[in-house]
Amino acid sequence: MIVPMLTMVCASANPDKVAEIQELLAGLVELLPRPAEIPEVVEDADSLIGNARLKARAIMEATGLPAVADDTGLEVDALGGAPGVYTARYAGEGCSYADNRAKMLAELQGVTDRSAAFKTVAMVVWPDGTELAVEGVCPGTITVDERGSVGFGYDAIFVPSEGDGRTFAEMGPAAKNDLSHRGRAFRGLLSELAQR
Repeated sequence: MIVPMLTMVCASANPDKVAEIQELLAGLVELLPRPAEIPEVVEDADSLIGNARLKARAIMEATGLPAVADDTGLEVDALGGAPGVYTARYAGEGCSYADNRAKMLAELQGVTDRSAAFKTVAMVVWPDGTELAVEGVCPGTITVDERGSVGFGYDAIFVPSEGDGRTFAEMGPAAKNDLSHRGRAFRGLLSELAQR
């Protein structure tokens, strides 16, 4: 059976995320870029699913097409689950990936329990209001120092539990996507979409 390609607009404006999402949805979804004239969506929900919904709905309403969005949080046990929904702006508004990693490593200095989990919610919203959301979780640990140069965000300080001891930043994209929270969320989303 041949499944027709679905066309969706990507709600993310982050080029690193867009590249990963395109790779993960290849073969079933034609991913259109978010129109440049659409302003940033304010992510002020108190949950990952809430922020994913805000982004997907805003892009769907602006384009009239189904929109796919995701939101990701890093939950560190020693920090009481922080930064969670504030992962992208952990070191403050307008901070860089490096700023976030530096703050995380400073806060965990001397801490022995470095267990953490990345969580991603991937969501599609259709013009008729229908929603589909899938969560992907990747347990792991935070390193003592940065390792690797591939990837983005917290990749250089996160070692997935199911991996071989390398950080995400020490893996290639394919190896990372096999284990990652985003990979799991979008593979789950693809599976659900294929059944529709």
